Amino acid sequence: MLKRFSISLEDNLLRSFDKYIKAQSYNNRSEAIRDLIRRALVREQWQGDSNVMGVINLVYDHHQHQLQEKVTEVQHDYHHHIVSTTHVHMDHHNCLEVIIVRGKAKEVEELADRLIALRGVRDGNLAMSSTGKDLS
Repeated sequence: MLKRFSISLEDNLLRSFDKYIKAQSYNNRSEAIRDLIRRALVREQWQGDSNVMGVINLVYDHHQHQLQEKVTEVQHDYHHHIVSTTHVHMDHHNCLEVIIVRGKAKEVEELADRLIALRGVRDGNLAMSSTGKDLS
């Protein structure tokens, strides 16, 4: 069931928010506000070390000495958090590894940090999500 409420914003903030809504292709303010609230609640779940899910993206040079072995070794250290891994060859030198993970937020973040910090990883990030509990 939807509930209606009102908020008050300064003119400048509302103009900026409307630009954001347009840039993000939202149909209306309500949709944008719902997403912003959900995002804040997901962040709170991660900070509270709840059970969460996420995706780790890594771009790396597969010619980097022993990097693939190190990536695999770290993944084995956290095997109980890894749901699925996909490896894609971007070009002759670069690979994209996408790792779907779940578990306690701090452990998932630790896994992502260890992988992203490996020498030869050119880009990496962790996209956080919650299991969706209590966010609908």
